[in-house]
Amino acid sequence: MTFIIMTVKINNRNIGPNEPCFIIGEIGINHNGDVEIAKELIEQSIKVGADAVKFQKRDIEIVYSKEELDKDRKSVFGEKNRDLKQGLEFGEKEYNEINNFCKNKILWTSSCWDLNSLKFISNYKPKFLKIASASLTDIELLKAHKDIGIPIILSTGMSDLDQIGKALSYLDKNNTILLHCTSTYPCKIEEINLNGIKTLINEFKIPVGYSGHETGVSTTVNAVAMGACVIERHITLDRSNWGSDQAASLEIQGFSRLIRDIRSFEKAKGDGEIIVFESEKEIIKKLRRIKDF
Repeated sequence: MTFIIMTVKINNRNIGPNEPCFIIGEIGINHNGDVEIAKELIEQSIKVGADAVKFQKRDIEIVYSKEELDKDRKSVFGEKNRDLKQGLEFGEKEYNEINNFCKNKILWTSSCWDLNSLKFISNYKPKFLKIASASLTDIELLKAHKDIGIPIILSTGMSDLDQIGKALSYLDKNNTILLHCTSTYPCKIEEINLNGIKTLINEFKIPVGYSGHETGVSTTVNAVAMGACVIERHITLDRSNWGSDQAASLEIQGFSRLIRDIRSFEKAKGDGEIIVFESEKEIIKKLRRIKDF
């Protein structure tokens, strides 16, 4: 039994129960500062049938403290954490290329971690926006997202029901989708808690999806069986690449298999009505000795 009483429309497509699952390839920062890698991930996402791709945008001077940015952290970008964080951020040039590359082929969006980033990404008129789990308690940022007036997808990692409910009070609940999420990378199987999807559906009565950080695809397909109507998984060209999100990501082959298995489940789940299929009638003639019953 489902308690969802509404759907959310993204780009004229209904997102909710009994609708095809909306599948997002989370590129995030797995481009490692290279827009050509980002384009390749976009291209591959299109080929395997994803509905959207997503990035992350931060003003590092706002999101991180000076102490954090000044820490020693050697990378291809320099010796400090600041060098790494700045090197992973795309600017106007890169996002113009991304916007042009995606146009008329696939939706793209971003999770914006601060007001400056939200203003920047909003200039591209995305069809929906994502709020990361880390930003769920940022009231000012939540209100700013609501003011834009487009659908919002909110991840719920690191949060309890009270915090999620409070966050929703600052958003337009009728235009918001929740994503059940556990914010560890990669996530332990025993901490995925797929039953949390049903809890969120029953508690808030809005569309609920799943943002997975586990390895493998079976648990994410199971999330769809539990009622998730949006799926988000990190994707990469190579899980052995350097970067904090790579190990919790799917390579394109795995992402393709995930989408294939979700679409197969959608075909197989049916409508629940018990009937005799036309294809069974010839089998009845062959195998059923007593036919009038």
